[in-house]
Amino acid sequence: MRYMIMVRATDDTEAGRFPPDAERLMAAMAAYHEELARAGVLLDASGLKPSSAGWRVRYGDGQPRVVDGPYAESKELIAGYTLIQVRSREEALEWSRRFPNPMGEGARCEIEVRPLYEIEDFERMNVPGVEHFREHP
Repeated sequence: MRYMIMVRATDDTEAGRFPPDAERLMAAMAAYHEELARAGVLLDASGLKPSSAGWRVRYGDGQPRVVDGPYAESKELIAGYTLIQVRSREEALEWSRRFPNPMGEGARCEIEVRPLYEIEDFERMNVPGVEHFREHP
């Protein structure tokens, strides 16, 4: 089972500002990710640059439309992620409890953890066309 641990953006991350204890935070994050890697559950992890460096593609009104960042609501954005593969929801929950505070000790912030769909999920749900993903992962 794969899970994505998402770090919610803040006004500071959107401004490209790092917390005052950034060195300590970076060391804690590195240690956490090293522990994930040693346990064999880390698939990927990275921080994301502010939304001002990105864009969205909007669909629904004819041709897709590109909208450049930044975006107004930082609380709806992701500042980083960690992708893990574990045996159970409980194991993912345990790893997420150990995730260092991504904004620094004592700062208010939030991470969100969600499971990724697997091919087998689509098959159980009888989603038409799922066989295309087996042919071309």
